[in-house]
Amino acid sequence: MSEIEGTRCQIAAAVIGNALEWYDFIVYGYLTVIISRLFFPAETEYASLLLTAATFGVGFVMRPIGGILIGLYADRKGRKAALQLIMLLMTAAIALIAFAPTYASIGIAAPLIIMLARLLQGLATGGEFASATSFLVEIAPPGRRGFYGSLQMMGQSLAALVGATVGMVITQLLSSEQIDQWGWRLPFLLGLLIGPVGLYIRRHLKEPLPFCDDVRSRQESHPTIVTIWREYRRSLLISLAMVIPCTILFYVILIYMPTYAKTQLGIPLKQAFVAQVAGLVCLAVATPWIGALSDRIGRRPMLMVGNLLFLILPYPLFSWLLADPGMVRLTVMQVTLCGSAAILTGAISTGLAEQFPISVRSTGLALSYNTAVMVFGGFAQLIVTWLIQVSGTPLAPAFYVIFGAILGILGTLGMVEGRNRLKTD
Repeated sequence: MSEIEGTRCQIAAAVIGNALEWYDFIVYGYLTVIISRLFFPAETEYASLLLTAATFGVGFVMRPIGGILIGLYADRKGRKAALQLIMLLMTAAIALIAFAPTYASIGIAAPLIIMLARLLQGLATGGEFASATSFLVEIAPPGRRGFYGSLQMMGQSLAALVGATVGMVITQLLSSEQIDQWGWRLPFLLGLLIGPVGLYIRRHLKEPLPFCDDVRSRQESHPTIVTIWREYRRSLLISLAMVIPCTILFYVILIYMPTYAKTQLGIPLKQAFVAQVAGLVCLAVATPWIGALSDRIGRRPMLMVGNLLFLILPYPLFSWLLADPGMVRLTVMQVTLCGSAAILTGAISTGLAEQFPISVRSTGLALSYNTAVMVFGGFAQLIVTWLIQVSGTPLAPAFYVIFGAILGILGTLGMVEGRNRLKTD
């Protein structure tokens, strides 16, 4: 096998495995409306949605814990070992959801099974972003780190796209009764492919040479969480602020929108999924292109432009949609927002990786990324649903996105630009 073919296999192993990993986590968010009826019955639809959204957020409580444990494991034992462990954990979680009896069958045990699955998912995904990003950035040739790092976010976009496509297909082909009876399980059963496929793919990973060289230079000396906080506190806080707008966008614009469209705008789920697929195609295609562009002009300019767009666009777009709700306007809004989001997603992974040296990269990324995701992303559906209820306006998601953009601008101003360095460490 030539060096080029070997590199392509390495990239495919990381990106495909990452996409399969995130698919299972994301599809739960897309099916919130259906899962709320089957596992969290309540007196009102609002209460049922809150319970389901809270359970979605519970998985994120485990994210920092999983991020720390798996991040330390990846920094000590290697990126390959961590990525394989993550795949095993996620397979167990998705199997629990796929075969869980509903509340009507076993009562209170049903939501408890879903909660256990969400905790396992949180533990697994807590280490995924940091491990996959570190791997991709470290195998990148000089001058290509931005492009390689962007492939991690492209994997997440592909996961969301596949999840939205499956949601669109089952809502188009099945009746509401069929979906409630058995159709909702199909996306999760498809996700069980992460077991054999994901493990097979990740068996072919090879440790990045920069990581191997760094391990040899450390002479068995490993930093602890305390030393990482003491020596890299600024990098952790800057990275946290940089992640906030991306995680709000991901869980509000990409995950919550089908639920928002149905419950707040009265747009059928099958139409909402069509709009979602259109936007996600745009995001997946544009992300690696933006990553390559960041290798030429830098991470900071791209991130600043992306954050400024989300400071300006959300309010007029949501107002325009609310003036005349429908699939066409929803599609235009999603394509516009997803295209703008690509400016952030294309540069963010490498930008974050460049804030930390190899010896603490997975742990540093995991701490900052998962803390932001837990607080601002995991409970995004709960926060937005609550904001809409207490404010009385369906414009609440726009305000939440704008809030994230402000914090993202502050983080971007303080970041270290690593584009012109021959080495990031």
